[in-house]
Amino acid sequence: MSIWWSLHLRREAASVPLARRLLLGTMETAGVDPDISFDLSVALSEACANAVEHGGCGASPHGSVPEGAGAYHVTAYLDGDRCRIEVSDSGPGFPPSTVARRRPSLAEHGRGLHLIAELADHVRFRNRPGRGAVVSFDKMLKWRDDSLLKVS
Repeated sequence: MSIWWSLHLRREAASVPLARRLLLGTMETAGVDPDISFDLSVALSEACANAVEHGGCGASPHGSVPEGAGAYHVTAYLDGDRCRIEVSDSGPGFPPSTVARRRPSLAEHGRGLHLIAELADHVRFRNRPGRGAVVSFDKMLKWRDDSLLKVS
């Protein structure tokens, strides 16, 4: 079984619960264990909140706003027994220290990134020079016993 979807969202706080609900609905329909669904939905919420808060850039020196500066993208893949989520924005990118290593959980900023890393099996923070930041994370799926789409 394989399901994927992609969203193009405005950088507005209201977009975060929208993405979260879509992910939870997809996982419930597919038959994913509720604990796994919850972990992934919290990680997605953190990644989306980061994109909303930090994911845009100001006007260019010519006074125009770059295309996509008011938006971010979420893509989710449920493929076999794994889920991969990617959130990308058009902001300035992560500081080099974030890309190189995890921040301490008690740092003033970056706790959401630490939470994503704790809830997912694998996480990657990367920059796309001149095009923004990308957070991608994976988690192995567990299935409810009554799942119709369970991996065989």
